[in-house]
Amino acid sequence: MMNEQNGERNKMKIPIWQWAAVETAAAIKAGDVSSQDVTAAHLARMKEVNPALNAVVVDLGDSALKAAQAADAARKTGSELGPLHGVPVTIKINIDVEGQANSNGVVAFKDNIAPGDSPVTANLKKAGAIIIGLTNTPEFSLRAFTDNPLHGLTRNPWNPEVTCGGSSGGAGASIAAGIGTIAHGNDIGGSLRWPAHCNGIATIKPTQGRIPAFNPSATAERPLMAQFMSSQGPLAREVRDVRLGLEVMAQRDPRDPWWVPAPLQGPPPAKPIKVALAKIPNDMTTDSGVTALIRKAADSLADQGYAVSEVEVPDVNGVWQLWCDLILTEIGVLQKEQMLAVSSPDFHKAFDGIVGLAAQLDQAGYMKAISDRSRHIRNWMMFMEEYPLVLAPTTVRRTPEVNADLKGEQRVKEVFQNDLRFISAINVLGLPAAVVPVGLLDGLPVGVQIVGSRYREDLCLDAAAAIESKVGVLAKQLWSR
Repeated sequence: MMNEQNGERNKMKIPIWQWAAVETAAAIKAGDVSSQDVTAAHLARMKEVNPALNAVVVDLGDSALKAAQAADAARKTGSELGPLHGVPVTIKINIDVEGQANSNGVVAFKDNIAPGDSPVTANLKKAGAIIIGLTNTPEFSLRAFTDNPLHGLTRNPWNPEVTCGGSSGGAGASIAAGIGTIAHGNDIGGSLRWPAHCNGIATIKPTQGRIPAFNPSATAERPLMAQFMSSQGPLAREVRDVRLGLEVMAQRDPRDPWWVPAPLQGPPPAKPIKVALAKIPNDMTTDSGVTALIRKAADSLADQGYAVSEVEVPDVNGVWQLWCDLILTEIGVLQKEQMLAVSSPDFHKAFDGIVGLAAQLDQAGYMKAISDRSRHIRNWMMFMEEYPLVLAPTTVRRTPEVNADLKGEQRVKEVFQNDLRFISAINVLGLPAAVVPVGLLDGLPVGVQIVGSRYREDLCLDAAAAIESKVGVLAKQLWSR
């Protein structure tokens, strides 16, 4: 008991905004701290660091303090408390928060006021979370670099000259800087995992269907493959907070017809758990410093009882090209005209570069590509019967400069087809993939990706936690600089 009390007092010496979400929720529930104090601490942190970052672009501090006051009152009545009761979080500005504009970084959508909450927003509120702000994204959330003419450029808290990633760049930068405990983001081509890598934090891209998605403000449904390749998810500084965020966000919502009531914990696999360290294709240009850190992650898993072997994964090149062809064909047929009519010259330039990497499919080609997707998923799932986890790069080179995708088609090709190939490919497969930091390279964070079979987020996060136990929480190094 005495040790627990001493540990509690020691924790209280750490600034509130540095606490993990799990710790924060427990302290509020126990009455050790009020939600009002916690919320005020995060808002003060936002006021301190956000002007230089521009990560949170809609400040909801006033409503957050009122919600925190209500959360404290509810605790005193003895009401049942949710797992995030009174805990500050942020929401990416491309999903609906009732009464707020879902602008998606587009000037023409600045008054697109949401008539209701998206499922993720609703689930966070039901869990008791306090939404303190909305985070930045590129126009239409379609660039890997977070900048737009409505809210401007978001900077990386480690180095303002390199990108914070995208499209959940505002979410990633805010969490690394200590604004909120968990950030919402989403991922159709790497938009959770790439910002996690760039900002030195953790995330999980869940299995397609794990977390419900819908925007009441939407005027049309998304194309089918976009629905199947997109996932909502949490970003956090610590793996345990990612796990908590996943649990909260994954609750049922009948508005998503693809939501699946799969258990969050699956049966234990045979031990030792076999991990495939993905061989990097010969045509990919790599950085030896980055690949050395990927091998460090493999060693960390091996040290903790995982059986790691370097093997070739099933046709990552073909899977990446399929992602590119499918997503760009759907956009070209159904969305391109509207997007280009209301977007900036920078968006046009970046978009043209990405389009140049894809084959525009005709009707038969599109139908064949969808069929091929099933074959690729089957091949990966059969592979994962032997190797339940795949350890793969997030990127094979160093984090690029701000707005690198505006520097010509060759630079776009380098970033998307070379550097991020292992990220976007996983969206085609609909498989879960975690990212966790593995260290610093010249002062910038590097993360690794851990892919699992369908609905085995638990195994991905277990392995991420094993790496984290060796590396530590990287954001703490950022705060101590």
